Amino acid sequence: MPARARRRRRWLAAGAVAAAAAALAGCGRMGAALSQQWIDVQLAPTTTVVMARHIVRTCSHVPNMKPYPIEKTSSYTNLVGLVRFDATNASPADMSRLQTCLQRFPQVQGFTQGQAGGDS
Repeated sequence: MPARARRRRRWLAAGAVAAAAAALAGCGRMGAALSQQWIDVQLAPTTTVVMARHIVRTCSHVPNMKPYPIEKTSSYTNLVGLVRFDATNASPADMSRLQTCLQRFPQVQGFTQGQAGGDS
């Protein structure tokens, strides 16, 4: 077999190995993305950004419940309708602690648990 054909086969084999490695790495990232969970906390329609930050700061001590950045309902108002906590690594006990902490605030209207790949 000529040297040129051997080099071509090596390059093709190396390309196939690289493609397989990339595919496996992509599957790992996809699996991690699909395992994400969160808790959405619905707030009263009149809740300000300042109050939402206070609520999140007060309850951010709960283990494995990291708050997402707070987003205003509209760029024209200073109101927040929802805050979200990352619950991917949280146990049921952590989620219960978060709910107990949040229930102290009259602005909190409810909770919804969501996960990637689900209906929520």
